[in-house]
Amino acid sequence: MTLKDKVSIVTGSATGLGAAVAIKLAERGSRVVINYTKSEKEAKETLELVKSKGVDAILAQGDVGEDADCRRIAQTAVDKWGRIDVLVNNAGTTQFANHADLEALSADDFLWIYKVNVIGAYQMIRACAPHMKKVGKGSVVNISSIAGVTGVGSSVAYAASKGALNTMTLSLARSLAPEIRVNAVCPGFIGTRWFSDRFGEAQYEKIRKQQEATTPLARAGTPEDIAVSVVFFAGEGSDHITGETLMTDAGMHLGFAPLKAR
Repeated sequence: MTLKDKVSIVTGSATGLGAAVAIKLAERGSRVVINYTKSEKEAKETLELVKSKGVDAILAQGDVGEDADCRRIAQTAVDKWGRIDVLVNNAGTTQFANHADLEALSADDFLWIYKVNVIGAYQMIRACAPHMKKVGKGSVVNISSIAGVTGVGSSVAYAASKGALNTMTLSLARSLAPEIRVNAVCPGFIGTRWFSDRFGEAQYEKIRKQQEATTPLARAGTPEDIAVSVVFFAGEGSDHITGETLMTDAGMHLGFAPLKAR
């Protein structure tokens, strides 16, 4: 229980990876702020799951793309518990577009994706940093993607935004030290409704099986897989680590799995 009595904010935590991270933090003893933009029903369900782990938790509605909302989310934690120890910047968005189709994305598409994926993370860090420094020790975990390292993913704009988030992780790890550590987790495929809502259940299952067949570890990632890595950066086991970008993708970035002898 290395996070006992700490306070964690997880943006975009009503569903998917964010919800899994919130639950995993609660299992380690942290109190949790569950943030959502529109998914109030799912956020309330996640709230109950977090509370079932024996910790206190609250909801905070807000769009991380809006600075006033970011400051309000942070203040919600301070008003309730008087501190912020962990910030997980999980909220993200994308626009699906073939990388080879240069007409598929507009300037507005880029600006919207950057507003959430990069500026939103920056604004949340800015809102939380003074409170972390008061505590004397804080951890920021940015949820990036292997798209930001390898240039793959749902669109060029998405990959570029995650690359920017990785660079920002390095910049802020330097400037916010020694009180605040800043690290990034870069998942590959994660089996969430991000894929199933877009492609349908049949195509989602095809993609999942393809991941199992082609990644070196023969695994298709789950939210729980990634949550473990996020909680590592949040907890005491990573006290000596900052500015790290960790790819948690079953080896997907290495290329196709080698053929096994039969």
